[in-house]
Amino acid sequence: QVQLVESGGGLVQAGGSLRLSCAASGSIFRFNAMGWYRQVPGKQRELVARIISGGSTNYDDSVKGRFTISRDNGKNTVHLQMSSLKPEDTAVYYCNVQSTAVSGLEYDSWGQGTQVTVSS
Repeated sequence: QVQLVESGGGLVQAGGSLRLSCAASGSIFRFNAMGWYRQVPGKQRELVARIISGGSTNYDDSVKGRFTISRDNGKNTVHLQMSSLKPEDTAVYYCNVQSTAVSGLEYDSWGQGTQVTVSS
């Protein structure tokens, strides 16, 4: 089992910044990928940014140049630095971690979600 604890959401004005963090704990031998998704009511959850084990990153086109994903291996934590926020970035943001345990079992884990609201 893998547990994820998210922090950093909140209310910010357009043009402002927020930093989301997600700390992972539990049966983790290797992180395969860590990422952030977001969801608004009535729509599917969508990928915002992702970092894979080798360090490569990918971003949704709508956040390129504004958001940066990073990983702190020593603390098993993934961050999402969000800048130049827009009202359309308003959503519940979810952390996702794909990992492998010592046993070889693979886990696809989700955080509880954190609300980000950007006012115009």
